[in-house]
Amino acid sequence: MTAVDQHEALAQAYAGVTAVVAPLGDEDLQRPTRCRGWHVADLLFHLLCDAQRALVALASPADGPAVVDGVTYWRAFPSGGDGAARHAWWARRSAAAFDRPSGVVRVWTDTAPAAVRAAGVAAPAGFVTTQGYVLRVPDLLATLTTEAVLHHLDLVVDLPDAPPPAELPVRVAVTSLAGLLPDDAVRPADWGDREFLLKAAGRVPLTDSDRLALGEAAGWFPLIG
Repeated sequence: MTAVDQHEALAQAYAGVTAVVAPLGDEDLQRPTRCRGWHVADLLFHLLCDAQRALVALASPADGPAVVDGVTYWRAFPSGGDGAARHAWWARRSAAAFDRPSGVVRVWTDTAPAAVRAAGVAAPAGFVTTQGYVLRVPDLLATLTTEAVLHHLDLVVDLPDAPPPAELPVRVAVTSLAGLLPDDAVRPADWGDREFLLKAAGRVPLTDSDRLALGEAAGWFPLIG
């Protein structure tokens, strides 16, 4: 996928999140998500931090070579653990510091488009640094898109009328997570992209038939935490 495609995927991913949260009132912003302990506003704050991190990363050029790419980046972060629990608690308290849940939406709708614009003018062949790692600009955008798509699916668990993520960013997310599987793994034929993402990210457990179809590769699930 070209750098232009990666930029468009991020733009669509962030626009998709905005389409979910922008119409919501304060009550709906307090609906549960798939992320344990987080309401919609809490999870949106987490995504807001991602968009802010994107702005910093895109303004922080680095010398190559890259040490991670759009796939291996995900292996750098162990699932669960005390650090994840601390971040979850911090994000929830930070979101609660707004005078009302819609305050998070206002900051998101300012910040997300700014991150997309910064991504559009970044050098496609350049390198940036984020979270202690150096990676190519298109790979940074792929990680941001993947995160946004997964959390879009998390956001809408109690919002049945919300729009789903767009096809292009979903394709980026599927490619990223599928790259974490062993080379000989075969994705079950009856899995759609959404089911793959939810099971790869541990949001939905594998069934017995899934384990049978995956064989030894079932032991790799969830692919990320």
